[in-house]
Order: sequence, then C-alpha cells, then structure tokens
Amino acid sequence: MTASFLKHPFMGQSALSECDDQAVVTAMLEVELALTRAQEDAGAFPVGVADQLREHLEGADFDLAGIARETLNGGNAAIPFVKQGRALLPQELRCYWHQGATSQDLVDSALMRLMVPRLRAVDGLLQRCGSAALTLMERHAATPMVGRTLMQQALPITFGVKVAHWAVGLEQCRRRLMAVELPVQFGGAVGVHSGWDSTGLGLMDAMARQLGLSASVMPWHTDRYPIHALGTALDAVAGAAEKVALDVALLTQTEIGEVAEPAAPGMGESSSMPHKRNPVRSALIRSAARQVHGHAGTLMNAAAQPLERGLGEWHAEWAPLMESALLVEGALEQLVPLLEGLEVHPEAMRRNLAVTGGGIMAEPVARLLTPALGAEAARAVSAEAAETARRESRPYAEVLAAHPRVAGQVPAEELHTACDPAAYTGSSSAQIERARQWLTAPAR
Repeated sequence: MTASFLKHPFMGQSALSECDDQAVVTAMLEVELALTRAQEDAGAFPVGVADQLREHLEGADFDLAGIARETLNGGNAAIPFVKQGRALLPQELRCYWHQGATSQDLVDSALMRLMVPRLRAVDGLLQRCGSAALTLMERHAATPMVGRTLMQQALPITFGVKVAHWAVGLEQCRRRLMAVELPVQFGGAVGVHSGWDSTGLGLMDAMARQLGLSASVMPWHTDRYPIHALGTALDAVAGAAEKVALDVALLTQTEIGEVAEPAAPGMGESSSMPHKRNPVRSALIRSAARQVHGHAGTLMNAAAQPLERGLGEWHAEWAPLMESALLVEGALEQLVPLLEGLEVHPEAMRRNLAVTGGGIMAEPVARLLTPALGAEAARAVSAEAAETARRESRPYAEVLAAHPRVAGQVPAEELHTACDPAAYTGSSSAQIERARQWLTAPAR
C-alpha cells in the first residue's frame, strides 16, 4: 500500500517517524527491561541482571522484517520479538528474559508507552488552537454575522460567539483526553500472575513507575476500558476539530466569502483552475477526522472480549488505536495554522446580513410592531417590507418607515434599532465573556 500517498498526508508528520516499526520494538524492549528491573528489585533475580540485559539488548539490531514475517505465525509481534531478544542474550541470561509475562503484556504496555509522547504532542497542539481561538473570539466579539440553521439564514449572531463555541469544544475534548489514564499491562498467561502469586501486583506497579504509565487496579487483558476511553477521547478531539473545519469550509464558499484559510505558497491550488483557492486545510482535517470516527467504531466493537484473551478483538485494536492518535495529531497540525492565520472578512458578513433585504430582521421588527398592529398584522407587514427591500434593493428600515401601516406608529429611532443586526445578537457578548472566563481559568 502506498501509505506515503494515501495515509501519511493526514497524519502527524513528526509522529510518523516516532511510531514506526523500530519505535514499537524499542517500546517492547523498554517494557521487558522494566519487568526485569522490577523482578530484580523484588529480590527474584540476582543483582545486576537487569543492567546486563540492558547492555546486551539496548541498541541491538532486531530484524524488523523478520518480526513482521513471523507475526503471521504467532498473531502478534511480541512472539518473534521475544525470540529474537532471547537469541541475542548469552546463555546464562536467557532465563531472566520475559519471565512471567505474556505477549499481551508486551504489546499493550508498548502501545501505552508509545501513546505518552503522542498525547503530550496533542495537548500542546490543542493549547495552541485554544490560544488562537481566544484571540479570534475577543477580536470579533462584536462582529455581527448571519446565524444559519438547516443551511439557511436564520438570525444574527457574532463571529466571536461562533469561535467561542469552537474554543470551548476543543478545550472540553482536551481536558477529557488529558484525564485518560495509560495503564501498564502485566498479568501473565491468564491475567493472575501465574507463578508469582501476590508479588505480581507489586511487579505491575513497579513497571508502571519505571515506564511512566499508570498502575491499573488489575491486569486488563479482556477489560478493554483503557482502550475504549482513549479511543473515544481521541474521536471527540477529532470531532471538535472537524466542526471548526466544516464551519470554515462552508464560510469560505465563493458566494459567502466570510472567512478564508490563510494563504501559503501552493496551498489550496487547483490542478486545472488557476483562480481557485481551495480550503485544503479544512479538507485534510475532515478526512483525518472521518478516519478516526471509523477507527472509533472498530475499537468500540472490540470492547467485549472473550474469557481471558481476545480472539481477534484484541488484535483488531492495534492499528486503529495508533492511527487514531496519528490522525488526530495530523488534524491538529492543520488546525493550528488555520486558526492562527484565519482571514476574517467583516464586510462580507455585513453584505450577507443584507442579502435578504433586511428579512433576517423580520422577527425583531414584528415584535416591535405587535403592540401597535397586533401579532398577525405585524408579521405580515414585516415580511412584506422585507420582500420589497430585497426586490427594490432599498434599506429595510427605509421601506418600513414608508409603509402606510407603520408610519407614525413607531419612533424612527426604535425602528432603526430593530433593523440593525448588530443590536439583535442575543446573549452573544455574554456567552463570549463566559467562555473567556472558563477557558482562561485554571483547569480543575
């Protein structure tokens, strides 16, 4: 498969080299060495054994292609890895290698270990997104624009409150993801530390400390909550990023033109139409998010696993979990420059507010006219005036003031205010302030 063409463009570019086959082998070796160190510290192995294993294996050349080939025979990469590791050790040290562990201990713990820097990177990117969104939100707190429901013009909002929703959504997902625990896995063949009795739990805790992972209550061979929690948290981040990208893409449409993705050499160009400036960053974000959503489905469907070892469910988790992390990181690598350089066009927002000839303000106008005309007549007059304003390209307030049923009924100043979209943005400003306080307050 041409991964560099079809998969990698949507993933975190720096993360790709940190999550390749060699990285998986390195992570599995870290787990094995942490286990040996824990066993030595517990007095089960002679002093110095852990250091000797590290000297022989750290930096050793494992046959990656051989591990890949032999994975077909054993069903996971840990089995050929353990074989190669044992072969690289002198005879007197081989008995201390992989003692008490099982393949799932190795694979699960290695994946959790690989996730540590990935979540750190995602956290940093989300914080940059939040900072950029906060700046946009405050800059455009009073910038009126069309609020749209079912893809149609509805009532005015401010661009600042739209960005506030983006920012809060991203931050909610960031906090959820950062609260997810990455636990070590160590349970042995059937998850009860066979041959190690009560010492097994202490070894598990010691491994967690050495690897920078959390210690679970029990081994979680077929209790896949950690994977479910991580996968769905990554999916939530993808959804929050996709929301921003979708809104931006819709607002960049030629006929709307209220925002534009930041310009960059060669970014967004068409192979056949020189005039186009495509929202490519939004496309990359949405593509990555769609793939994460699919992976989340796989992870959720693998949550219930049989007895003491999954039969295909466990195996089905590996690629979706790792790819989800890489895809989320890739989406955020596009979202950061998108938010930091987003071009906002208030003049286009004002133009689009007037597209209906003022009809977007028919509701507040009807409310203003109701005491004088009655509810039914007020609605009819406001709608009729809006259609006239649209058809004759005249200001809505002017048409209303000249309407025979309105003239002299409502003060001109009140009528003008009722026709001003900027004066009918509801709680937009209060929501922005509330969002700002929440976003900038220390996380609990």
